[in-house]
Amino acid sequence: MMEKVQIAISDPSYRTALRNMLATNVSGEVICVEEPDVQSQGVLVVDPEHLDRLPQPIARPERVVLVTRDKPSRLSAMLERAWDAGVHSVVSTQDPVYMVALAVMSANLRVAKALSPRRRTAFEHA
Repeated sequence: MMEKVQIAISDPSYRTALRNMLATNVSGEVICVEEPDVQSQGVLVVDPEHLDRLPQPIARPERVVLVTRDKPSRLSAMLERAWDAGVHSVVSTQDPVYMVALAVMSANLRVAKALSPRRRTAFEHA
């Protein structure tokens, strides 16, 4: 049911670990990108740096998963930015990679549910 997952995370080792985890646990394309294509129908996995570069307001923010490494002292401001942007899922690099994968799968379900019934049927049969 997943169309595409774009991973825009600055840390190359974390980005690769997450891509490998998602590639073995989800259907659809999982790609690492420097700048996510916000016109895409799929899920966007971003870190705070990439979140700040997304056009505001974010189109369909329910599909964004924010992965943060911020220290608790800085977390409040970052969470406020995410909340203001409409982001539903925030996870930490301190969480196991499979927890981030679960957040991505959850975002995918939100994306699929938000699709119109006709578009969803075409998407599922593609």
